[in-house]
Amino acid sequence: MSFFPRQTVEWHIQEPRAFRRLSLSLVEMSLVTGILLHVYRAYVFTHRANGWLFSVGSLALGLVFLLFMTTAHLANFPIQKWAWRAPAFALLECASEMVTSLLLIWIGREPLGSARAEWHDWAAMAMGTLATRGLLILLWSLLLAGIVQIVRRVMAGAVEEERA
Repeated sequence: MSFFPRQTVEWHIQEPRAFRRLSLSLVEMSLVTGILLHVYRAYVFTHRANGWLFSVGSLALGLVFLLFMTTAHLANFPIQKWAWRAPAFALLECASEMVTSLLLIWIGREPLGSARAEWHDWAAMAMGTLATRGLLILLWSLLLAGIVQIVRRVMAGAVEEERA
C-alpha cells in the first residue's frame, strides 16, 4: 500500500472504539465512573451478606473499578497533564456520585449504615466521598506516574544496550 495514494478515496479513517472514545473525555469518563460506582455501592449496602468475604470482595471490586477507570483516562495523556487531570477527574467523579446520591435520597433508596440517608446527611456524605475518592485517585496517579517513569528509564537503558 502506498503512503501517498493517487486518489483520496484510498485513505481510510480509523475511528477509535467506543470505550477508547469515552476514555478520552474527562467529563464523560468521570461521570460514568461516579454514577456506576455509587449505584454499585448502594446496591452492595442494601443487599449485603453476613460474611466478611462478601464485604471485602465488594469493597475491592469497587476500588479496582475506580482505579481502572482512572487509569484508562490518564493513560491517554502525557504525565505532565496528569497534574491537573487527576484532581479534575476526582472532583467530577465525586460530583457525579453526589448527584446520584441526591437522586437516591429523593426516591428514598440511599443507604447510610443500616438506615436510609436523609437530606441532612448529604453534606457529610459528600465530604467523606470527596476525601476518600479524591485521596485514592491522587495517590494512585502518583504511584502510576512513578511506575511509568521507572519503566521508561529501564526501557531506555535496554534500548541503549541494544545500540551498543
